[in-house]
Amino acid sequence: MATAPDKQKEEKLNMESVNWGGLTWFNIERPTQREMDYLAQHYPFNSFDLEDCLSRRQQSKLDVYKDYLFLIFQFSVWDSVARVSKSDKVSVFVGKDYLITVHDGQLKPLVNLFRDCQSNEEIRHENLNNGSGYLLYRILDRVIDYYFPILGAILAWIDDVEDAVFDETVETGPEVAALRRDIITQRRILRSVRTASIDLEKQIGRFSKVDLTVPFGDFMDHVNKSCETLDEYTEIIEIFKDTDFVLSTDRLNHIMRVMTVIATVFLPFIVISSIYGMNIHLPGSVNTGSWMPFVIIILSTSLITGVMLYYFRRRRWI
Repeated sequence: MATAPDKQKEEKLNMESVNWGGLTWFNIERPTQREMDYLAQHYPFNSFDLEDCLSRRQQSKLDVYKDYLFLIFQFSVWDSVARVSKSDKVSVFVGKDYLITVHDGQLKPLVNLFRDCQSNEEIRHENLNNGSGYLLYRILDRVIDYYFPILGAILAWIDDVEDAVFDETVETGPEVAALRRDIITQRRILRSVRTASIDLEKQIGRFSKVDLTVPFGDFMDHVNKSCETLDEYTEIIEIFKDTDFVLSTDRLNHIMRVMTVIATVFLPFIVISSIYGMNIHLPGSVNTGSWMPFVIIILSTSLITGVMLYYFRRRRWI
């Protein structure tokens, strides 16, 4: 439990705390170097772990130490208006009588759970009474449940794209590409969470007063289900991409057929106008000439055409 001087120090820092039954949950939103210096002075944390808390580019991982665990989880934050997902990193220190969360305040389930524990004694007792390991499980479980509405929003987006793909009047290429990018981002984030969670399952029990085998197994089921759902979405969007390509190619072929017919219809006019446009007196022109130049031109062009057709045939182009 934090002492009075510590509490005064916390008030000056971007740090809040809540405690129950000998367990203190410190929540640090939008961390700076000052908060990391405070943790370095009061806890035996590895300096590299403190640096990772401020680093913007970190994959989900678990570092195991004798007295504590250090975790980094990448979670998805969904912008329902722009339909864009971005990753939000949460760093967690788990010790015997403390749990420290370091994040940017964008992950609503984590922020809401901390606020609920601050304001509601019953919720505080429910989450903090069984040790830091159990509290960590409650945080992770709350966050993974937050994924299901996101998956539902992506599914609704997929339904909209499906209708647009088969509508020839709508250009769906950019929409399919944006949806595919978002699903890939979600898969990358969740797969890293699943990998780190598998290792965490073996370590979290020593910081919990209750057996977490069944609850944590349920959490892993939710993670696996989310990953499988995203895999299904990936297959669907790949089908959309192929379908859009096939339909676009078919529309292009149809246009090319029409243009070819038009070009073929006007080809005789082009040939005749080209021949009589030469600076040579030909039969039938204003200044009537001999047939010899006309015959030579026809034979020359026929010979060139025949050579080209023979070459195309040898190349199996026709």
